[in-house]
Amino acid sequence: MATVDLVDQTGKSVGSAELEDQLFGIEPHQAVLHQVVTAQLAARRAGTQSTKTRAEVRGGGAKPWKQKGTGRARQGSIRSPQWRGGGVALGPKPRSYKQRTPKKMIRLALHSALSDRAAEDKVVVVDAWDFDEPSTASARAALEALGVDKRVLVVLGEGDENARKSFRNLPEVHTQLARELNAYDILVADWVVFTSETLPTGASGARGSASSAAPVADDDRAEDDADRDVDDGSEEE
Repeated sequence: MATVDLVDQTGKSVGSAELEDQLFGIEPHQAVLHQVVTAQLAARRAGTQSTKTRAEVRGGGAKPWKQKGTGRARQGSIRSPQWRGGGVALGPKPRSYKQRTPKKMIRLALHSALSDRAAEDKVVVVDAWDFDEPSTASARAALEALGVDKRVLVVLGEGDENARKSFRNLPEVHTQLARELNAYDILVADWVVFTSETLPTGASGARGSASSAAPVADDDRAEDDADRDVDDGSEEE
């Protein structure tokens, strides 16, 4: 099990934090990462693009000219797709781009992303954020003391409101609650900063963002219970 220094807000070491192998020590699964990130980005699409068909374009009720005798191609409406101002053939309509992704695949992608950052020594664990009041200057000073730069993902707990307000004005920093941690936001960040409260600790759900993995286990248990109920019923018959 790998360990990293547990530091305070000033960058001073106050101990060590363990990174569980099942979360930070696996071989990143590139195919799963690609599929999960693609699905996540697809789900962000609004899907509101729309074009009008010939039935939806105003006008065009009268036949432009008679069917025969004019020497021109026959036409039924000036709102046909081949006419300027006509409808669009096979154009986009509002739709959802969401893709169904198994929960176990989402969990594996999250663990792969965490392991990738841990392998590059880009995981920082802070004991706690000590902001008496929101302060962007203090937040910038804290990051400089920690030695992190470029794009930074700061994972916060529910009670870190002052920290969230302190970091939100820094363009290179993205804050996120531990329960919202996902593979995409980890991969687009160069550094991932946890606190001792938000550091993932496996499927036990004891603290941190481990809750992202817990629902899968709960669903599996629910399915097993349902299977047992069905088996019990068949035996009674």
